[in-house]
Amino acid sequence: MTVTALTGISQLVTNDPAHDHAEAASGPLGVVRDAAVVLDGDRVLWSGPAANLPSSTADVVVDLGGRAVVPGFVDSHNHLAFAGDRSDEFAARMAGESYSAGGIRSTVAHTRAASDADLAGSVRRLADEALRQGTTTIESKSGYGLSVDDERRSLEAIGTVTREGTFLGAHVVPADHAGRADEYVALVAGEMLDACAPLAKWIDVFCDVGAFDVDQSREILTAGIAAGLLPRIHAGQLAPGGGIQLAVELGAASADHVTHATDDDVEALAGSTTVATLLPGAEFSTRAVYPDARRLLAAGVTVALAADCNPGSSYTTSLPFCIAVAVRDMGMTPAEALWSATAGGAAALRRTDVGHLAVGAAADLVVLDAPSFVHLAYRPGVPLVEAVWRGGVRVAGRAS
Repeated sequence: MTVTALTGISQLVTNDPAHDHAEAASGPLGVVRDAAVVLDGDRVLWSGPAANLPSSTADVVVDLGGRAVVPGFVDSHNHLAFAGDRSDEFAARMAGESYSAGGIRSTVAHTRAASDADLAGSVRRLADEALRQGTTTIESKSGYGLSVDDERRSLEAIGTVTREGTFLGAHVVPADHAGRADEYVALVAGEMLDACAPLAKWIDVFCDVGAFDVDQSREILTAGIAAGLLPRIHAGQLAPGGGIQLAVELGAASADHVTHATDDDVEALAGSTTVATLLPGAEFSTRAVYPDARRLLAAGVTVALAADCNPGSSYTTSLPFCIAVAVRDMGMTPAEALWSATAGGAAALRRTDVGHLAVGAAADLVVLDAPSFVHLAYRPGVPLVEAVWRGGVRVAGRAS
């Protein structure tokens, strides 16, 4: 394996408790200044102050010229498998129309009509777009096919880019089952699950107004758990409800959106292993109220940030953008937002190998064209990603 030493790092974010003493103001980020990282193949061999760099000779030495390095972003909530365009819907919202989940059905028709190649191509295009912006681990859901065959096709497409595939047959009730929600729930929990479980790691339900209620969601998630899938849930995006409590009850890895969390919801999350995954792109794109991240963090809830890339309510793959919005509009500090987009995302995916740069971690990191991670929020909209390393290999970045 090739051993690569990255030197000339102005500020290294490790998310490693072993480095928490290095810079007290960084909180849990474990920031090291004037740092270096050594990559042995696809793993981190060493990280710390450059003055303590092991004397053993690396095969390759790369001087990063005083730039900051952060762990690769871990994006734990996306909907990449779709076809069609909903820019007209976005324009209508910006003109004053309100958002509802009903627009999902317009994407279903386009997705069902797409070829396997077109669907896989769309997933790859968006995953590559995310990678160029620093996302080295990405989750994606099905949910725009809403038939046995089209959900299967969607998960096959997702499987070409990530092992973090999520079966979301319970996104909404499709038009062909209008007025027959219970029949559709039975289909999702039965034949559709049987076809999709071998292709997925996770099962998800949109438990909210206009989608599925708590009893329907419990039936689907319980069936998924029995089939060997791990649960996560959309909850509390559009209105308060029982979805967050259901997530905790079932031991879900994450409850996503949680915009309208009640005091009881926050208390339940704080006493559980369920991560609250916040999706600021959705509120930004729908002009909805933002979740109160400060309230969640103060209660001791583990928080993740994700892009929620989808064609209707958050058509972005940029976690740097989401970090900037979370700091500006959701009460997070730059350090909290970065942790949530890296280690927090890893927690939401129950991963211990990504989201940090401790010894033995995956060699996934982002080089910023900036001296500090704070620039991710300080310079919103600026393309700060200089280079991306995944599995110890430089896979994206500006030309040398």
